[in-house]
Amino acid sequence: MEYGLYGDRSHAFLDETRSGKFLTITQFPEMVRYKARFVGEELMEEYPRVEITTPEGKVVDWGDEDLIREIENKSKRKVSLVKYTPSYVPLGAIEEEHIQLVTDASLLKLKEIWGKEVNYQRFRPNLLISLKEKVPFIEETWFGRRIKIGREVEIQLKRHCERCMIVTVNPDNAEQDSSLLKTLVQQRNNHFGVYASVIKTGEIHVGDEVFLLE
Repeated sequence: MEYGLYGDRSHAFLDETRSGKFLTITQFPEMVRYKARFVGEELMEEYPRVEITTPEGKVVDWGDEDLIREIENKSKRKVSLVKYTPSYVPLGAIEEEHIQLVTDASLLKLKEIWGKEVNYQRFRPNLLISLKEKVPFIEETWFGRRIKIGREVEIQLKRHCERCMIVTVNPDNAEQDSSLLKTLVQQRNNHFGVYASVIKTGEIHVGDEVFLLE
């Protein structure tokens, strides 16, 4: 989609203790343990039903009153819900562009620098690209260029992604480790991953070939 991947940022919690702000992992780290997915056909006219699995394994629908109370009790914040449409989704609380991508080579290098295993989901990328030639951080040399994904989609690489405390939250258990952010600040000028904007929309699939265009 013009705003990024279909459904990305389509449903959100508004933090009523901060006017006009979203509730994110920054304020509520355990949010990372809630998993959401679409159930049903992904239409252009409306989103399918959203199903959420809580950390305890309970499955509820978006808007479930018990879920809202649980989020409020755990985060100690009053929240409300906001939902957009498939034709328009604004940038969210932390994004500066519609697409963020990381590469497997950069992840391997970061593991070496940090000295610990790195789950790519810490960085919440839309796309994880596997490089044929494993050159770390080569994506940072692509700014201003386009890449083609599959047969239709083209995106343009824009700039560095500057990281925040969200990367310190383990996506598996919500435990925090500030040393990862400190490592990025010291070794990478707090940069990891790159932002891109959508040039041509279309369908992409896991396993699609990716081409760097001249």
